[in-house]
Amino acid sequence: MDRFDAMRVFARIVERRSFTQAAADLGLPRSTLTEAVQQLEARLGARLLQRTTRHVAPTLDGEAYYQRCLAILADIEEAEAGFRDVKPRGLLRVDVHGTLARHFMLPALPTFLAQYPELELHIGEGDRLVDLVREGIDCVLRAGDPRDSSMVARRIALLDEVTCASPDYLARFGTPATPDALDGHRMVGFVSSATGSPLPLSFRINGAQKPVVLPATVSVTAAETFVLAAKQGLGLIQVPRYHVERELDAGTLVPILEAFPSEPMPVSLLYPHSRQLSPRVRVFIDWLIREFARHSTDGRVRSAGLTNQ
Repeated sequence: MDRFDAMRVFARIVERRSFTQAAADLGLPRSTLTEAVQQLEARLGARLLQRTTRHVAPTLDGEAYYQRCLAILADIEEAEAGFRDVKPRGLLRVDVHGTLARHFMLPALPTFLAQYPELELHIGEGDRLVDLVREGIDCVLRAGDPRDSSMVARRIALLDEVTCASPDYLARFGTPATPDALDGHRMVGFVSSATGSPLPLSFRINGAQKPVVLPATVSVTAAETFVLAAKQGLGLIQVPRYHVERELDAGTLVPILEAFPSEPMPVSLLYPHSRQLSPRVRVFIDWLIREFARHSTDGRVRSAGLTNQ
């Protein structure tokens, strides 16, 4: 193993905090990684990693060497990319908002993978905050305002929201003409993963957004359950319009208070500041941006108008 390969091995071990997981990522035997680190430490005359039976962490010297490795490997990759047609290859780990992925990413994924046949894609699903470097994740697709300032957040779309309820609910509680007429109404609570509390409804009144919290008999944490609860007449919901297009067309959900819209929901891609984007990450990000831009022409989403935030 040459020095640059050893640097790549060491960097992945630091990022994954595990010889076993780093070996799986790189497709190498664990013993090969152990030997590579031992040779690095012998050549440098410094201990780079603290090892226990369950945990691996860089020493102070190891953290300094890791940062230098990132810079050197990024320079090598950039230099080589300038002289040859670098084909994206290897494992790409992404973490996505599941509903967004099912509507906007997965339908076009076969075409993307056919274009890059040497690419493998591992898709995790959730809306929790993730430590991209520690968990070995290359980039994250999220709805809502990004909360982690340690990552680059590239806003790629805005999703129009709609307030709606089932016909049965509106027959029992009435159809409000303004947000001020919501007394006596109920909402289905959607619990924020950040606060642990239901998110308020929001309405634009006289140019400003006004939050409204209604009683919620049912609160949920999953988007699909959120919509199903509304269809069952359990309360009002506010949700990106694309997510309930079929229900609105079928009449199983009815839009209300359309003169008082909520702010559109941003969609962002997040990736680490400290890492030069590899060709596989770059082509994935560029493709996903194009997919959302393509849908902006059919009214499902709006262009964000921003490249970074």
